[in-house]
Amino acid sequence: MKFVALISGGKDSCYNILHCMANGHELVCLANLYPPPSDSHELDSFMYQTVGFDIVPYYADCTGKPLYRRMICGDSHNQKLEYERTENDETEDLYELLKLVKKHHPDVEAVSVGAILSSYQRTRVEDVCSRLGLTALAYLWQRDQEQLMGEMCASKMEARLIKVAAIGLNDKHLGLTLQEMYPVLVDLNRKYGVHVCGEGGEFESLVFDAPFFTKGRLKIMHQETVRHTNDEVWYLKLKVEVVEKQGGGSCDVVQPPLLHEPFKGIREQIKHGLREAPTSDAQHFRHGHQNSSHSKSLLRLSNITSTQPTAELQMTHIMSQLKDYLDNHKLHPTNVIFSSLLVSDMSKFGLLNSIYQTMFTHPLPPARVCVETKLPENCFAQLSVEIINNTSFKKGLHVQGRSYWAPSNIGPYSQSIADTSTYMAHISGQIPLVPKDMSVCKDVLTQTVLALQHFEHVKEAIGSKTVLFMCCFVTDASLVDAVSHTYTLYTQASRDLDHVPQLVTVIASALPRGVDVEWTGVSVNEAVGDYEHAKIAFDTDMEYSADRHYRIYYDGLGLPATLPSSYEMVPVRGVFDVSGEQRRYAVVEMP
Repeated sequence: MKFVALISGGKDSCYNILHCMANGHELVCLANLYPPPSDSHELDSFMYQTVGFDIVPYYADCTGKPLYRRMICGDSHNQKLEYERTENDETEDLYELLKLVKKHHPDVEAVSVGAILSSYQRTRVEDVCSRLGLTALAYLWQRDQEQLMGEMCASKMEARLIKVAAIGLNDKHLGLTLQEMYPVLVDLNRKYGVHVCGEGGEFESLVFDAPFFTKGRLKIMHQETVRHTNDEVWYLKLKVEVVEKQGGGSCDVVQPPLLHEPFKGIREQIKHGLREAPTSDAQHFRHGHQNSSHSKSLLRLSNITSTQPTAELQMTHIMSQLKDYLDNHKLHPTNVIFSSLLVSDMSKFGLLNSIYQTMFTHPLPPARVCVETKLPENCFAQLSVEIINNTSFKKGLHVQGRSYWAPSNIGPYSQSIADTSTYMAHISGQIPLVPKDMSVCKDVLTQTVLALQHFEHVKEAIGSKTVLFMCCFVTDASLVDAVSHTYTLYTQASRDLDHVPQLVTVIASALPRGVDVEWTGVSVNEAVGDYEHAKIAFDTDMEYSADRHYRIYYDGLGLPATLPSSYEMVPVRGVFDVSGEQRRYAVVEMP
């Protein structure tokens, strides 16, 4: 894709450009926001690095690419993590800047952004990109900072510190290169928790040369050290000029492997010892009727279907039923935190999804699982949802940009939504897409491990350590043993998964994007409140301190005499327990 690079002059925005180019994208132009006239050299912005802003125009000369700039007129009026359009907010300045870029370069499809850990920055760039039909490219997102800084130091990029604002850093460190500062920053991280890449605002940098500087590089002609406040905050005022260089350098950078440890090791181990899979194609669940249940904080509306004659009319009626239910309970679509959408024909998914997404237009749409399975005759779709009474308890992760971390959203759903009143988080169905380009991984065994790695990365990003329940959908019985083996190795490799493994593997007819494996589940932060001991909540011979947990009953064994009034019925082609043994059916008792 052709892309515009948001550039502050700092190391992150420039290094992300290298990754964009290494992934085959074409740099078309640069874009920058600068502060209004002020006595201060730096604007107190929640969003943008502005120290050294007066150097940025030189990058057009260094790269030979046009630079588009706009003055920051707005303030940080909307400080919510999930951004919605807000008048006079500094994010709207970014919108106007990229709108200008699109006017001059209508073929631009993507935006390079150097976000590493800042969800505040990421969500705002993604909101602007969504409105302008652009794709955010954020290849540094969620990278390990020490490893990432080491890669920057090993690249052909020259960056120097131009501001310091952290314990252990002072004016003596100004002007030093990343290579000179790397051991210092690693030491300060060990001692005081200083972010190695400066993600806590510990320092700012300026790039003087990079491989995509094909026309020249920056040379310092004069510098002045300025004490910004009475604290130990210092920055450099610089005068530079562009000097000639001998062409650009190679944009080869270190790209993380597709599978990280322990998942790379798991993939190697599941090559061996897989047994022959059963071939049953029986129906295991009967279809249920629409049910609803209520608790103090959680509502469940299950098995919403329609008898309308076409798929389009059925989905419209289903969403209308959900809307009526929400209206009757004085709730809003933002109260929905999880949905399970079953379809009878995945080829109709685009149509059904376009109707579904009209309900969820605000930030943080529900987490979702979508599979094709055999529904009753003339039934094209079935929807079940979980709803919380108070959206102040709703937190989530909704990543729309491309990275090496995990796939961006391919639909109107969040990677995860958590109910902070219970500390439980639903994780959307994770399919084996290659995150950096959103292609489908072809090898089926790698699919099994890769989709689980995505699940783990989402779980880590939301800080939800303990798995309460997992379900793996597969399209063929031959994969059941690989799933069981993969999950066993996963639980053995994770220090956070020392509970009795809880996994249901089911055979569906088809999965999104034609993949063969999809992992989903629920996790919890066991270190908070009643969930301190949630890790052992699956051992039915023990007493639990947590009163909310998941239990799985196979073939009715041990099933309580009284079941909840609301239950989702999921007809599938096969059901298997955690060891890969086939069962007639499974009942999952939810909290």
